[in-house]
Amino acid sequence: MTTPFETPSARGASAASLIETIVTLFKLRIVALLLFAGTGGAFLAAGGWPGLGPLVAMTLTGGLAAAGASALNQYLEQSEDASMRRTRRRPLVSGAITRAGWVPVVAVSLIVIPSLIALPLNPALAFWSFAGAVVYVGVYTVWLKPRTVLNIVIGGLAGTCAVLSGGAAANSSVGAQGWAHPSVVVLGLLVFLWTPAHFWSLAMMCRDDYARVNVPMLPARASPRHSAVWVAVHGAATAFAALALGSDEALGGLYFIPTAIATIDLLRRCGQLIAEPTTARARSLFIASNTYLAIVLLMICVSALI
Repeated sequence: MTTPFETPSARGASAASLIETIVTLFKLRIVALLLFAGTGGAFLAAGGWPGLGPLVAMTLTGGLAAAGASALNQYLEQSEDASMRRTRRRPLVSGAITRAGWVPVVAVSLIVIPSLIALPLNPALAFWSFAGAVVYVGVYTVWLKPRTVLNIVIGGLAGTCAVLSGGAAANSSVGAQGWAHPSVVVLGLLVFLWTPAHFWSLAMMCRDDYARVNVPMLPARASPRHSAVWVAVHGAATAFAALALGSDEALGGLYFIPTAIATIDLLRRCGQLIAEPTTARARSLFIASNTYLAIVLLMICVSALI
């Protein structure tokens, strides 16, 4: 039953607004990508289907920790977010969340509690999930981001931790060191190398934003062409790691052929960015880098299954 003061459309709009606030505050789109990377790590460690239980454990432990770290990141960066066009609509800045005192409490709880629950059951999963949050908040957000152009280079370790947490989640089926499986380590290296190429492409699009808030992101401190060269270097290193994964017997040609095609496209776009370091080219590479990682992870899972 509705009242004169609340129509169905108004309730629907309110619910949609709440969902969007939650998705944005906890960066659930990025969390989903991290969980996808962790799933790839689990499939590689197991050499196939790792089991539903390990995937659920990884999703709850790693996913909640990543969501908590994302919210804590936004809480700590409210002033910078307010000055940047890309981030000024985030809920802690826009007014969608008016009382922010609960955010750090919830965020820290999401990081700590699932890791403590997982600790006696799977210590490696607990460690890598917690480590990913510490790297993202403590190392990247608090320490490196305001101080050095190497911020996102080291910050990429948070994505590596997601991959290793997936390998650790498969411990029950492959032994105590699933996260140390050579292919899991290579995938972790791939995500580590991919992160600067991906994020610097975005930063080239938002160069003025970072300069305005005096954050030493590489594209805000270097020329567009210089930035493009470093994007291409990391893109080429990412491609090498992706192709190296093809040596895993659990993957084979079903993985290698689509990955090789996607690699050619990624490197082509890197070359175009160097030749023409414009916002349009940076946007093209940014989108392509997302697609590239998705293809690699999807083909890992499909090939390992088949």
